[in-house]
Amino acid sequence: MISIKGLSKLYKTKHQDVKAVDNVSLDIKKGEIYGVIGYSGAGKSTFIRLINRLEEPSNGEVLINDTNITGLSVGKLRKERQKIGMIFQHFNLLWSRTVYDNIAFPLEIAGVPSRERRDTVLELIELVGLKGREQAYPSQLSGGQKQRVGIARALANDPDVLLCDEATSALDPETTDDILDLLVSINEKLNLTIIMITHEMHVIQKICHRVAVMDQGKVVEHGDVLDVFVKPQSKTAKRFVQQLSPLEHKQDTLHRFITKDENSEVVKLHFIGNDAKRALITDVIKRFDIEVNILQGSISPTQEGAYGTLYVELKGAANTIQETTQYIRTSGVEVEVIRDVT
Repeated sequence: MISIKGLSKLYKTKHQDVKAVDNVSLDIKKGEIYGVIGYSGAGKSTFIRLINRLEEPSNGEVLINDTNITGLSVGKLRKERQKIGMIFQHFNLLWSRTVYDNIAFPLEIAGVPSRERRDTVLELIELVGLKGREQAYPSQLSGGQKQRVGIARALANDPDVLLCDEATSALDPETTDDILDLLVSINEKLNLTIIMITHEMHVIQKICHRVAVMDQGKVVEHGDVLDVFVKPQSKTAKRFVQQLSPLEHKQDTLHRFITKDENSEVVKLHFIGNDAKRALITDVIKRFDIEVNILQGSISPTQEGAYGTLYVELKGAANTIQETTQYIRTSGVEVEVIRDVT
């Protein structure tokens, strides 16, 4: 669907050259919600603007449905952009136009006849949950309603791709969840490919199928959301995961729960998908002559299933502890022995 090859953007200044995007290559499947996350200055907003050439790339290619966007003339690019919708952090609405007229605007530019335009606009207003607000102006809308107008306007030309540049960062948490639910619904109903740019791991967790982590213009890690959450490889990804799982990488907090005992072992268990719902601890206690002390844990949902982390102390004979951890591993649960806690 989307193939990005060696994409780079170099800004030249008097004193230095700055690579905002540095040799990024990604493949995005049709119909998936793909997240791109990074801290401020990572290059993610420049990256998304390169996809539809709101910024001109210094190097590389962007292919959408086998069309090389980076090689199009201005006239052909204008036509191709009609199939690439975009929503922004600060809505970018026309303040002198009503909800209806804001959504109709791209259809007017495309030369769509008035009757067809009306049918499309009313359909989109209902899709994004703004029925009854057709004649309201942006100043009369809440932040969430403004973003719903932005989404409807981006969908007006029936795009294949929807680019979302920090689309929820100006919204409160409850409204953010509402907008994310709407995007998931649109993705499922229209089989629309969505690229989400964000600095919020909650957004990635809630709706994305796969994710790329950016730092200093480079993609430092990418893969399925569950894989990145459970086994973050880069320093940047680990910091983001810690935002949602404060237990991660804070093993010093376990000290207060643990009694130093030669006959005990502290382990971290990773549960993924259906394993997160299993009564594994009960099963272990029944099977082995071992004492299990639950120290702390958490479980989180993602678009691809739930994942959980559980820290436990196993107390018993050394060989029994070894048999227990082996049994847990064969049950499909990842086990990590925490040697440096005690």
